[in-house]
Amino acid sequence: MTPRSQPANPLLQQLLLPPPPLPLHLPAHGRGRGLAPALWRLLRQPPGRWDLPELPAIGGPLQSEGAVAAAQARAADLLGAERCWFGVNGASGLLQAALLGLAPPGSRVLLPRNLHRSLLHACVLGQLEPLIVDLPFDPLTGLWRPLDQSRLEQVLRAAVAGGPVAALVLVDPTYQGLGGDLVALVAAAHAAGVPVLVDQAHGDGSALAAGADLVVVSLQKAAGGLAQSAALWAQGPRWDPVALERALLWLQTSSPSALLLAAAAAAIDHLTSEAGRRQRQRAHRRAGRLRQRLEREGWTLVANADPLRLVVATAPDGLDGFRADAWLMARGVIVELPEPGALTFTLGLEPPRALERRLPPVLAGLRRALGGAALPPFPPPPLPLLAALDHPLGEAWRAETQTVPLAESAGRIAAEPICPYPPGIPLLVPGERIDSARATWLDQQRRHWPGQIADSVKVVAERGGF
Repeated sequence: MTPRSQPANPLLQQLLLPPPPLPLHLPAHGRGRGLAPALWRLLRQPPGRWDLPELPAIGGPLQSEGAVAAAQARAADLLGAERCWFGVNGASGLLQAALLGLAPPGSRVLLPRNLHRSLLHACVLGQLEPLIVDLPFDPLTGLWRPLDQSRLEQVLRAAVAGGPVAALVLVDPTYQGLGGDLVALVAAAHAAGVPVLVDQAHGDGSALAAGADLVVVSLQKAAGGLAQSAALWAQGPRWDPVALERALLWLQTSSPSALLLAAAAAAIDHLTSEAGRRQRQRAHRRAGRLRQRLEREGWTLVANADPLRLVVATAPDGLDGFRADAWLMARGVIVELPEPGALTFTLGLEPPRALERRLPPVLAGLRRALGGAALPPFPPPPLPLLAALDHPLGEAWRAETQTVPLAESAGRIAAEPICPYPPGIPLLVPGERIDSARATWLDQQRRHWPGQIADSVKVVAERGGF
């Protein structure tokens, strides 16, 4: 086929399509409506003039001179931290660097069961031993709930009894905007001698005020930045600047996008400005009106800490979240996160026009079309409060494997994660031994996540006594 006869570039075609009526998904700028004003002005310049390398006047995230270094110092001051680094590989890359900066090879690290899978990748890269912390579970929606202080203190006692712990990771807020008492959680960890890394990919950096040592924010999720723009803040005496910058060097590109670095700087400036606060207040008021209307119409809404994450519990209305998502998408309503018992809508910093008027009738139509008797409660996972792997994570992930039916997997060592997209939460971690209760639960989860969990699982081949 000659170039002239090839069809038009399918990716470019998609990007040139007009937006759907209600794009309630990330990035939070809502297809440009909520971009940080300085970034909006930059993007209005002739295309390409901002696509620059690390020129001396610009510099880069790990250079001490240049505009990037000055912008990072400003971002640290704005949130009251000692240091800040911008990242262009999303929150995922900065989470990995942060964990490797805290934990030398062979260290034990506490990770919550709702961790993002990028942290498992960090454990492989850094030869770390993950200790997986079980979380409270909501049978109505099937959602993981945040840790509470007493549960964390119990976890810390058990973990520290087995030897030093290099770091605790907390996810706060979650994808659905759920949050815990960070001040109490961070204090409990520090009392046990454990530094805290907070994954605030869906937050605004407020974990710094709660005393967290390292905090990572995705600036496209709760601020007016572009996808892949992110920032890492550090404070206090529990981290090593040399180790952290070495980890950043390993995991960040040597050719960072000047546009994404500028997006990070502009988003943080706007997030902390008076204009940014007024923008969020307007969006919160609109979100509040929408919530009130939906509650009047009988919808069950999940209480959370983020007014701009609307989480509708679909299970009480007999609605499977994935079927509901497909029905809504066909009508121009794009949901950020469908799950078996809930739908999460990202309203954004500038919610779509007439959102309060347009979304409720569509949801009423969904209920009429697909609703019915309430779904049964979701079974909680049969997991211990604190789980160590039965085989080293990196070795299990790289091992020779066999594929076995889930029903026959009891007693075997997992060789790959079971991780339904998009939350990125691993229901099974490589190196975990599958017992009969877990195999049964995973089979139930397969029915809840159609097409995303197979009826078989890869396990470490039965050689060498595994």
